[in-house]
Amino acid sequence: MALVHDAAGRLWAAEFCAEPGRIAKSLSRFGIGPVNAADVPAPERFADAFSAYFRGDLRALEQLPTGAFGSDFERAVWAELRYIPAGETRSYGDIARALGGAASGPGPNARAVGSANGRNPLAIVVPCHRVIGTDGSLTGYAGGLETKRWLLAHEGWRAAQAGLF
Repeated sequence: MALVHDAAGRLWAAEFCAEPGRIAKSLSRFGIGPVNAADVPAPERFADAFSAYFRGDLRALEQLPTGAFGSDFERAVWAELRYIPAGETRSYGDIARALGGAASGPGPNARAVGSANGRNPLAIVVPCHRVIGTDGSLTGYAGGLETKRWLLAHEGWRAAQAGLF
């Protein structure tokens, strides 16, 4: 994981390192950066929280302080994602409906939620891996579908369709 944080101890990005430069690109959309993590050592609580999560404490990342940026809609989607408990999933349509929209059509819809989900800079902390297709299928994930499968299994989720694993 690559982490971007500030001197105040807020986490701005946590991403898998599969695509170098993705974090900088995400943050530059909001006028944040460039960030040189070597200038500001990561607070030990970040490493402790991620280690605890991967050891099985699935709530360890919930209280990490994060920076806030993104459009109003993106922030609303990302906030809604944090309500999905470990071991559970929601569809893109479920998220749209929770935000007062519908699975399709005007207003917040599954496609808009998917776009916002894909721009989430805080992988695992804002659990976009817990969002799946309406039919139960695993859909895109910046860390890769194998990582998404692993994270969901780590959290105790069992696919309704045995073929997904």
